[in-house]
Amino acid sequence: MDVNPFQGVMLHAIGGLAAASFYLPCKAVKRWSWENYWLAQGLFAWIIAPWVLALTIVPNTLVILRESPPRTLFWTWFFGVLWGIGGLTFGLTMRYLGIALGYAIALGLCAVFGTLIPPLFQGDLGAVAATSSGQVVLAGIVVCLCGIACSGRAGMLKEARLNGQSSPSNQEYSFGKGSLVALFTGVMSASMSFGLTAGKPIGQIAVDHGAPPLWQNLPILVVVLLGGFVTNFAWCLCQMLRKGTLKDYLPTGGTPFTRNLALCVAAGLIWYFQFVFYGMGQTRMGRYDFSSWTLHMAGTIIFGTAWGLALREWHGAGSRTTAWIAVGLVLLIASTVVVGYGNSLALN
Repeated sequence: MDVNPFQGVMLHAIGGLAAASFYLPCKAVKRWSWENYWLAQGLFAWIIAPWVLALTIVPNTLVILRESPPRTLFWTWFFGVLWGIGGLTFGLTMRYLGIALGYAIALGLCAVFGTLIPPLFQGDLGAVAATSSGQVVLAGIVVCLCGIACSGRAGMLKEARLNGQSSPSNQEYSFGKGSLVALFTGVMSASMSFGLTAGKPIGQIAVDHGAPPLWQNLPILVVVLLGGFVTNFAWCLCQMLRKGTLKDYLPTGGTPFTRNLALCVAAGLIWYFQFVFYGMGQTRMGRYDFSSWTLHMAGTIIFGTAWGLALREWHGAGSRTTAWIAVGLVLLIASTVVVGYGNSLALN
């Protein structure tokens, strides 16, 4: 396998950009309830796009999945189901906190659990901490968490500055309610990392069947995202039946059906490509590929914060808040460099 940690960092950065950008088309959807556009984009993000790309690049995907151990398939799928629960509430963090702060808090918690639990569960964390290269990687993770904390501090200052009033671009801003949702979201969303780790035997079978190592994670994503779709489909359908919003899909009553569908397709594809680049980046990280999750979260928060600034979500928050945002961004960017450097040391 061609190990190149700094190339991996760049691929994770692209994945982070995609992750931070997918919700933007959803904000432009008109006259559809949250559950309607969430399920529509999810159909393309979790079912259509994964299968199309996997079958295109790894034509033996069906054979690979048939040869995969049932236990591996189950746990990969099951963690996808758990991740789907977190995904359900992720959209609500955007609703109550906005893009910048929502990403910072939810993904900060997700970074902690998703990065450290897999090597801890496998009993590898002690061995990582015993090497100089592993210590550098762990130090980079700590720097990342400090950057996340700074972003959270900026959100608290914003609320105090605005005295509970909504920002111009987010009329439903609520730091208290949003933080509780983000806490649950962050913990459950870390299951995506667990699912990708559990699915590594599938990736090895893919390589054995001639799949390019760079794309070995595509069949894994098919299984993980299927689990996530099951959870989201069940919840959204229940909500549509309860609220009577299933009829929103009908192109009647002035609903811009074609436009809304196109926006959901765009959102779904952008969302899926975050993990396409994540999968590619992970194959380049080498011995400490568990650090990929930190890089992905850091990149997502960096670009999420940038979008929040561009959309004026922090308008009127004051210079002190802006300073905390800047410090957070600097630390997050520095963490990606430190983690990449630590992985490169492991090559020596």
